[in-house]
Amino acid sequence: MNKLSSTVVALLIATGVFAQQKLPSNFFFTTLENGLQVLVIEDNSVPLATVEICVHNGAYCESPEYNGLSHLYEHMFFKANKDIPSQEAFMKRIQELGISFNGTTSTERVNYFITLGNAKLNEGLQFMNSAIRYPLFLEEEMKKENPVVDGEFQRNESNPVFFLLKDMDHRLWGDLYSRKNTIGDHDIIMTATPEKMRIIQEKYYYPNNSIIVIAGDVNHETVLKQVTEIYGDWKPSDFDPFEKYPIPTFEPLKGNQYFVTENDNAQVPIILRSYFGPDTRGDIAATYAADVFSFILSQKSSKLQQDLVDKGLALQVQVSYSTQKYVGPIQIFLVPNPTKVKEAYQVLQQHIEMWDQDDYFTDEQLETAKTMLAIQDAYSKESTSDFVSTLTYWWSSASLDYYTSYVENLQKVTRADIKAYVKNYIKGKYYVDGILMSSKLKENTGITSFEDIR
Repeated sequence: MNKLSSTVVALLIATGVFAQQKLPSNFFFTTLENGLQVLVIEDNSVPLATVEICVHNGAYCESPEYNGLSHLYEHMFFKANKDIPSQEAFMKRIQELGISFNGTTSTERVNYFITLGNAKLNEGLQFMNSAIRYPLFLEEEMKKENPVVDGEFQRNESNPVFFLLKDMDHRLWGDLYSRKNTIGDHDIIMTATPEKMRIIQEKYYYPNNSIIVIAGDVNHETVLKQVTEIYGDWKPSDFDPFEKYPIPTFEPLKGNQYFVTENDNAQVPIILRSYFGPDTRGDIAATYAADVFSFILSQKSSKLQQDLVDKGLALQVQVSYSTQKYVGPIQIFLVPNPTKVKEAYQVLQQHIEMWDQDDYFTDEQLETAKTMLAIQDAYSKESTSDFVSTLTYWWSSASLDYYTSYVENLQKVTRADIKAYVKNYIKGKYYVDGILMSSKLKENTGITSFEDIR
């Protein structure tokens, strides 16, 4: 880990690492009459301001015929709108304001952000208002942008792991695959129309389904006045998007599944296992236990690392959990020694059976995991723009309170909480196992199906 800055050190001293106010003193939150949530974060370390708008949208809103269009919509945000009539004019305005900009699309949110000098904040707020409320979706610009978005798809395809993950998601989510497939479908992206963009806008792009965060060297009272003047007349929807267009329920796995993904670019075999994990709608406590336990397992001192990596059975093993509102997946990523694939898989199985035992990890490992996660959280606040993006991720998949009380709740995780998490979501639960192999690896190892290593 890099040396921590004085800012982070001061934060750790002030909070004792183990405590964090639910609403930090430099956070100012309100909701406008039209439902737009507004968060201002004062940070006078540099004379910059970041403006981010985040919308409850993303892959989880997409039926198959729209798969990937939330991502395309993100790209069209930075195009022509009512006040900036062309891409060329858009880029000229970017240069005039000295803006750094980007956007991201994930399973449960789409966010757009700019960073600029704080003296031009009001102009930046106007700039974002035009883009979020008045996009034109010009057909000629879409024709130019469709291949750009599709190019991201093709770059992902250059990595053989992409195909392993894709095959895994198809088996894990079944008919609702599109609801977890952020990058989308190649053909849907290439044939997208302005009409489909407007349908997405009419479903989700409302102030009462969004948050705007302004962070940096700003005054919260001034900013709130500016935001109210600029965004206050943004008309809200007269419906709840998620009542009118409900997210389907992901059906639990009905048995274990096994598959082989063949790709000749694979240099080593890779095993991936996935379970249905907790979500923030039904079991928030388990999400904290999942984070702590994943950290314990991924440390070099863990029994899992010692028995697989240190003994030469595997090149790498990682356990992760993705916190989400609609079923966060638990994934085990194992890169076995190509000459010991079966042995590595069997040892992994043995460890999973031990994960709920009292002596599987020490009290010191548990407390170290909590402390290191707290330090990582503090360190992530070093970059204001990155910090804002993290905040809006949690706003979309949990809540702002979830994030601002994250460290505090990590410290409450006990051995019993971790055992309950393992019992409820992992041990004895159905899973999907996949292995990535090239034809050459198949020939050299004699592994042609998953039955060969079970």
